[in-house]
Amino acid sequence: MADQKPQFGIAAPQIHTEFPLNPPAIQAYVQRAEALGFHSLWVQEQGRLKSVAGALEAVSLLSYAAALTRRVLLGNAVFLLNLRNPIQLAKAIASLDQLSQGRVVFGAGLGAITRLYAAYGLSVERRVARFNEGLTLIKKLWTEDNVNFEGQFWQLKEASLLPKPVQKPHPPIWFGAHSEPAIRRAARMGDGFIGAGSCSTGEFKALVESLRQALAEANRDPTKFPIAKRVYIGVDKDHERALRRTREWFGHYYGVPELADRVAVWGSAEECTDKLGDLVTAGARLLVLNPMFDLSEQMEVLAQQIIPNFR
Repeated sequence: MADQKPQFGIAAPQIHTEFPLNPPAIQAYVQRAEALGFHSLWVQEQGRLKSVAGALEAVSLLSYAAALTRRVLLGNAVFLLNLRNPIQLAKAIASLDQLSQGRVVFGAGLGAITRLYAAYGLSVERRVARFNEGLTLIKKLWTEDNVNFEGQFWQLKEASLLPKPVQKPHPPIWFGAHSEPAIRRAARMGDGFIGAGSCSTGEFKALVESLRQALAEANRDPTKFPIAKRVYIGVDKDHERALRRTREWFGHYYGVPELADRVAVWGSAEECTDKLGDLVTAGARLLVLNPMFDLSEQMEVLAQQIIPNFR
């Protein structure tokens, strides 16, 4: 059991292998997540165009969840900004923040994989500059009227986005990052950090250490900079069955079953508690729990058998 007390978010039911979908089941899951007291409900960007599993589009699912809930925060970890038009994304998120009455957490990342750039009509060159400019433009549209912007990629004259977000100056921007330059960008430009589900506890610990150093260099208060981690988790007292099902899920979603062995948390409630405690020790103050199978049942187990161990 960890001595520190993290908050707990839960992944939205975004990834599916059977269609057509069952909307009543999605509704029940989302509303039950709020009733169980989860801090936040999370989606992720799905850039893949070929996968055994299908993922619902992020803003669409968060908007659906906003209409079904009243309290739970709504986050995305993370939007791959270079695969999005910043003007359209700024409008969509501002609208979502209005509809949810200020519950949006905006996740932003550059992303390490560039093979989809050609499919989106983009060049890999100057991708960092495109990311920085896109995020700057989003912030301006959220906070300013009569925006005049002369960038390398986008130009605006006396443009105003209405409605603006409820949250002021804008929804918190949490960065996802893996490299040292990206960590420094997070410390300089972000309001929080979330580690990917595909990074291990050891990798996450190293990222947090680099982030804390970057925050100090940027004269940012680390106590006001949230640090989170998505955790793919499967609770089952049958250890081998848990591992088998976890590997199956990673095979469907990532196409790499063995990745589960390195980055996921699985096993009995006691085993999972210990592994989550390691992430808290590494610096996570919000754990975004991401069940992979038997979603509703797993959510109940997490709420009843895992989270109380940290409180």
